[in-house]
Amino acid sequence: MVRPCVSALLSMKQTENIDKRTRTIVTIILLVTCFMSLMSQTMMVTALPVIQKDLNVSMNAAQWLTTGYTLIIGVVTPLSSNMYDKFTNRHVFLTTLGIFIVGTLLGCFATNFATLLLARLVQACASGMLMSFQMTTMISIYPPEKRGSILGLSSLVISVGPALGPTISGLILQVLSWRYLFILVLPFMDLAWIAAYFKLSNYSQPKPIKIDFLSVLISLLGTSLTLGSMTAFIVNIWLGLLMLVSGLLVLTVFVRRQLHLENPMLKVQIFLKPSFCLMTIVTICAFMIMLGTEQMMPIFTENVQGISSFVSGMVLLPGAFCNAIIAPIAGHWYDEHGPKLPIFTGFAFIILASIPLVTVSHSTPLWLLTCAYALRMAGNGLIFGPALSEAFTHLSLAENSHGTALNNSLRQCFGAVSVTMLVVISNLPSSLLVGVRASLWVTVGLACLMIITFIYYLSVNNRLKE
Repeated sequence: MVRPCVSALLSMKQTENIDKRTRTIVTIILLVTCFMSLMSQTMMVTALPVIQKDLNVSMNAAQWLTTGYTLIIGVVTPLSSNMYDKFTNRHVFLTTLGIFIVGTLLGCFATNFATLLLARLVQACASGMLMSFQMTTMISIYPPEKRGSILGLSSLVISVGPALGPTISGLILQVLSWRYLFILVLPFMDLAWIAAYFKLSNYSQPKPIKIDFLSVLISLLGTSLTLGSMTAFIVNIWLGLLMLVSGLLVLTVFVRRQLHLENPMLKVQIFLKPSFCLMTIVTICAFMIMLGTEQMMPIFTENVQGISSFVSGMVLLPGAFCNAIIAPIAGHWYDEHGPKLPIFTGFAFIILASIPLVTVSHSTPLWLLTCAYALRMAGNGLIFGPALSEAFTHLSLAENSHGTALNNSLRQCFGAVSVTMLVVISNLPSSLLVGVRASLWVTVGLACLMIITFIYYLSVNNRLKE
């Protein structure tokens, strides 16, 4: 995510020496690659029922195509901070994009579920780096007075990419096989790599830092055990419990190690600041609601109502547009009025949209599902940006890189938790319809937790001001 010491990456004189045409080309390259990688993250949502039948795997196994992707992003993102310091930005980008291309190519020729999952995980390793790299480099090559607009543009891509993924996937699956979810992405990334090779210059200098690979390994092991326990609970409750406890213990070791490292993978001490801790919880809840709802809608429409993946994708399309339109409005509201107005309004939208969602049935009309989903995504758009901005209000410049890494990593990991948890819950009852309703009730609970956390933050903030 955004690096704190941008001035160290590029001096004002260097910034002024970058001509407008070069800035534009680099901006297009970065936004296209970020958009495509983020869209790829959610394109599998609509395709899961299709892949489940085509490769003859269970839905609990198939959902790891999305959960695993999100999980790996959460693990890789903290490492990106050290990678930027150790290598030049040009080498990091070309290598990272090359890894994404390899994963995409592997998905084009996948003939079984194991290969397909491997392709997704390779893509995710690169995607976590691309998100961070895009924002870091764009801030580096533009002067400070344009930083607000650039961050707004970056936030728009970050919100619209995942929102459009399921719809684009539905359109593709209407006429082509699921392999084209990889095949059609490949040329865009190939062209971006070629353009970057000729146009992307170095804006940073490598530093002789040591990457703590033990922290990376511990983080991966802990999160994998914790998330995997949710699926394991269905097979064997004791196995699931053992994995959950083991995962939490490993993550505890990870946190303790970060507290004692001179150059930690993540500076976890910043959680002691109420603004960062509480507002990060708000952004996590909002992200869990978005990914969870996005996952359950195609499962319901395709497996319960029996409609095609194309129509399922179209049901999600207005929601993607609402999220894209609302995001800059929410940012303006936040600048003018602070976080209260957008977040309380967004919560009201989410709760109102929940009424038809938690009462879905075989006969629920598609227009109602479409409107409810669009309203919920609009509410999410009102909450996410302001909550993310508010989380960093009391962090110093030196803490921003660790704050963005922590926020993004936790958001992605809990997003994976949300997808796994809701899919598992939906499969617990004998009726999938009952299971989907139960899963959507969980998202209502997350919305309530989110607003309670925000109200508590406001009270804590008021006490600190006094």
